Amino acid sequence: MNNSNKSVIAHIPDFLDYCEIEKGLSENTQINYRRYLQKFINWLKSQKKEQILPHELSADDVWAYRVHLSRFIDPQGGNLSKSTQNYYLIALRALLGYFTAKDIAALPADKIKLPKDARKEKTVKFLNLEQIERLLLAPDENTDAGVRDRAILETLFSTGLRIAELVNLNREQFANLQENKELELGIIGKGKYPRTVYFSARALGWIKKYLKIRDEICEKEEKALFVNFRARKNAPRRLTARSIERMVKNCAIGANVPLFTTPHTLRHSMATDLLTQGADLRAIQEFLGHRSIMTTQIYTHVTNKRLRDIHRQFHSGRKLKDGKQ
Repeated sequence: MNNSNKSVIAHIPDFLDYCEIEKGLSENTQINYRRYLQKFINWLKSQKKEQILPHELSADDVWAYRVHLSRFIDPQGGNLSKSTQNYYLIALRALLGYFTAKDIAALPADKIKLPKDARKEKTVKFLNLEQIERLLLAPDENTDAGVRDRAILETLFSTGLRIAELVNLNREQFANLQENKELELGIIGKGKYPRTVYFSARALGWIKKYLKIRDEICEKEEKALFVNFRARKNAPRRLTARSIERMVKNCAIGANVPLFTTPHTLRHSMATDLLTQGADLRAIQEFLGHRSIMTTQIYTHVTNKRLRDIHRQFHSGRKLKDGKQ
């Protein structure tokens, strides 16, 4: 290991390049790492340690930063949740792992232990089918934007797409829809991992309605599938993730469904519905594009309940009397 004469902060752009080129991490992951490490940068500056070198960063510094995260108060007066603190620590741990990979002397990444209860806090929030139906019906179908928003909601629930994957859909991928009652579409998802997503006849019906409106408004060279109808001339038309998140939140309020509802909630709801209908975790893993089955196991809240119900129905011991069949 070699001591570096560049500060920890000065190494962060190199770390982000490493994430992209050598680790092959998605653009969203890189953006998140940059955002989470910005808080660490701000903390170093507040401690007048912006020039600290990698080998000078100590376990005491990390502990002080953890105390800072646990006591941080946001502008609305709230604390950081355990899971949010976890994200900041994961980003810092990844930076320390980069130092090790590049033979730069620094604190080992495994010195940062994640909060024990952060994992417990990770629970799946989903909507039942009655709530999903209310949400899907929330957009005003008498407006151009309402038809678009209905198509977006139907697509999210039918496919289980991540919001970034939805944003990146292009018009040309739906060039021959007239004869199709269903559609299988190959996409490149998180971590550049390819998978196939499936559009139901209902989702495609709304996409077709939307495309009639979209193609009358947009220039032929516009690539994006879902566009902003009110974009200024010569401004990008592709809807942003933030715009879609805001739309889903407004629809959730209008439909009187839980306020935790986000585009990702529809992904969770799709997976939960499939499991409830009898699909196994391996199939869900493929549908969602998880590299590891361990990630998909967050949905065992469904399989566990189903197994319990089956056990109660078929193996409750009701046939046993005095220890005999």
